Amino acid sequence: MDSTITAATIAATAAAIGWLVNHILSERSERNRNRHKAKLSHIERQLEDLYGPLFFLLHEGTASFGDFKQTVGRNIALIGPSMSPEDLDTWLFWVDNDLMPRNAAIQGLLSSKAHLIDAPRMPASYLAFIDHHNSWRVSHLRWKQEGVPYLWHSRTNWPHEFERDVIATYEKLKRRQEEISGVIVGS
Repeated sequence: MDSTITAATIAATAAAIGWLVNHILSERSERNRNRHKAKLSHIERQLEDLYGPLFFLLHEGTASFGDFKQTVGRNIALIGPSMSPEDLDTWLFWVDNDLMPRNAAIQGLLSSKAHLIDAPRMPASYLAFIDHHNSWRVSHLRWKQEGVPYLWHSRTNWPHEFERDVIATYEKLKRRQEEISGVIVGS
């Protein structure tokens, strides 16, 4: 009888330990899955609400500026007071109907979705874009409303590193999205 009780106690203990180990491993797996789902959800918000629209707007802007140069029929290297009246009219049409609205949309995304920026602080190229946009926007608005002449462009050059940074971040987030999706599906 003693050996029967001992065997039953050992079997019950082994079953309890097995259940406990299984429970702990299941809980850990579920926490990891939930952590991955939260990361994936955040990345998807970054892509959907910020980096996807930015990527699209920047791509569209590059193509549109190429269209402007093609419309004018040459590469206008210096946009400013020395432009012909015809080129200036074409330029101002593009500014009012294409460039400024797009830059305003980019600025709106950055200001309303700053919490989704994939960096510990605002990247320098993003700040350079904001400076570029605000300098130009205010000068252009003064010209339109008060007739104050200006150079027909921003006081700061278009920050090409801004476009490169946005594209690099978009691509990095897409890779992370794929990796995490694979982990969740493979779990």
